[in-house]
Amino acid sequence: MTIDLNADLGESTAGNPVADDAAMLTMVSSANVATGFHAGDPHSISRTLADAATANVVVGAHPAYHDPVAFGRRFVDYTPGELADEILYQIGALDALARARGTKVSYVKPHGALYNTIVTHAAHARAVVDAIKAFSGELPVMLLPGSVAVDIAERAGLRVIREAFADRGYNPDGTLVPRREPHAVMHDPAEVAARVVQVATSGSVTAIDGTTLKVNAESVCVHGDSPGSVELTRSIVERLGAEGIEIRSFL
Repeated sequence: MTIDLNADLGESTAGNPVADDAAMLTMVSSANVATGFHAGDPHSISRTLADAATANVVVGAHPAYHDPVAFGRRFVDYTPGELADEILYQIGALDALARARGTKVSYVKPHGALYNTIVTHAAHARAVVDAIKAFSGELPVMLLPGSVAVDIAERAGLRVIREAFADRGYNPDGTLVPRREPHAVMHDPAEVAARVVQVATSGSVTAIDGTTLKVNAESVCVHGDSPGSVELTRSIVERLGAEGIEIRSFL
């Protein structure tokens, strides 16, 4: 039994670290690397890419709405054409840096407000899919199960990697609890590790009201910028090892 473990990395800006990328890269199998629009700069992104290449961790582009002030966590009302151009730009820029550091962009996972918006916003979901296809029709996209973006991506011929979250609360409808609300982020290492085992063994997560949700996820995200993220991830790795579950990329 295997599961992919991914983390959002490369988000340091002007030398100010958001996460311990080097430590996280020793534990995860996939890295969603920032593209500079919500966080990250070319220098810190390049260091993360080089470390990912050394650790043999698969690299994904983590594009966002252009909103560094709010860390990409606010909706931006782009036209679909504008959004597609900006997503394509971000993927291409990251891939250029990645290839210079001995790796490449192997998938795309939208960030923050963009990720959550395309759960229901068909026009923005289609723009993201159009941008990915313009870069490469062979590039998988990582999405929340049940989102409109999943249907659009699959109809367009893209491989969809369904994702679950180790450390986020779920609403009964399968959406994530907004960060401004109680129970949005889980902090207990044992609880988080148990969530990942649940995903790997049963393809399900438990919502905040106790509802069991089928997600059939190939990958589980642990946020590198959460407080105590390294210890949290280490608890996941140790629990998966104890259960005989291998951490391995979906590729």
